[in-house]
Amino acid sequence: MKPPPLLRLLLALGLTLGASACATTYPNLDPTGQAFPAVVGEDLEARVRHLPAEHAGKPILYLVGTVQETQFDIDRWLLGLLQAETPLAFLEVPTIPGLVPSLFLEETINQGMRDGIPSEDWGGVVTLYEHDAERVVRFTGNERPGNARALLLDAQGRVLWFHDRGYSPRVLLELDRLARSLAAAPAAEGEPQPE
Repeated sequence: MKPPPLLRLLLALGLTLGASACATTYPNLDPTGQAFPAVVGEDLEARVRHLPAEHAGKPILYLVGTVQETQFDIDRWLLGLLQAETPLAFLEVPTIPGLVPSLFLEETINQGMRDGIPSEDWGGVVTLYEHDAERVVRFTGNERPGNARALLLDAQGRVLWFHDRGYSPRVLLELDRLARSLAAAPAAEGEPQPE
């Protein structure tokens, strides 16, 4: 059995990541109502991705991870979303602040992640490095780093819903209800507010 994607990523980084990414701790923040920072990453299909600009006009859920332990929480979110058939696009966003990757290191990390992920899912994992990763980590905080940051963005790229306290089936049902109301609402009516 191969290790999960974020774990493979961090194993590939080894001590280099430990020395750089864990150096700064930012207090946890609830960014609900704020615009998600404009960042650029690369997915496992080697495509450059502009977040959140490429999702303008439709809601999306970002599952942000900062350390290898986050992968367990992200996997639970993904499994819950798929089992509930939540009508929502989602993206896994590993962040590696403080590391200036070489082309060799980036490819090593990406290949390690590809080895354990079916190719049809490669477009759903977008890794952020250095300043782009730092922007996202500052935006949500990285205390309790084992918990994923689940951010539901509205059609304008604002955070409509946020959770960073670990996966919970009850919270997933809350997210599922909100996603279904977004999917059912006419575009002209705007976004419903979370309860």
